[in-house]
Amino acid sequence: MGEPDFARRREALVSHLRREGIRDERVLAAIGQVPRERFVPPEFVDEAYVDRALPIGAGQTISQPFVVARMTELLEPRVEHRALEVGTGSGYQTAVLALLVAEVVSVERHRTLSEEARQRLAGLGIDNILLVVGDGSAGYPPRAPYDRILITAATPRLPEPVIPQCATGGRIVAPVGERYAQQLTVFVKMNGLSRTVVEPVKFVPLVGEHAFEENN
Repeated sequence: MGEPDFARRREALVSHLRREGIRDERVLAAIGQVPRERFVPPEFVDEAYVDRALPIGAGQTISQPFVVARMTELLEPRVEHRALEVGTGSGYQTAVLALLVAEVVSVERHRTLSEEARQRLAGLGIDNILLVVGDGSAGYPPRAPYDRILITAATPRLPEPVIPQCATGGRIVAPVGERYAQQLTVFVKMNGLSRTVVEPVKFVPLVGEHAFEENN
């Protein structure tokens, strides 16, 4: 039996996402470039292009491709932007975002996940990323302000320290709500912070000083 044709599977995934309503061609192109099979554990490689979340260890998951595409599209990234990602996870969303903006700063509290993501991203030659180990609910002030902020884990509310790190005119996309059920929400920072609820989602919880407690 031959090796899986991952390139063809990526093309099929992009076609699927387009049928599901993803319209931003830059986002679809980025999804089509990033080899998701490199971001999943070996035992799930054959499922890399199934449109569902997969476990990656440390109680975390790699998000469903549709959700990655949807959140990225809602973020409206541009090539000149600096983006903050809260929750590196496998590094897959990080890689997709890095193809669309000038720089991504990504914060992950699990050192092992961050290191694994670093190795994957380096192996793909993606070098416009700064990976930080720390409490993502506090953001990362040294590189602020950010034009775009993406929170990839569930938060009970928008973490307070993240708000001043968002540039005026910037956008924040986050799953906001209870520990096991949230609403995908877009915040725009102009004169104050506007909020648009998009759709229900389910993410693993963001654990940190300004999010959920470890065993709450």
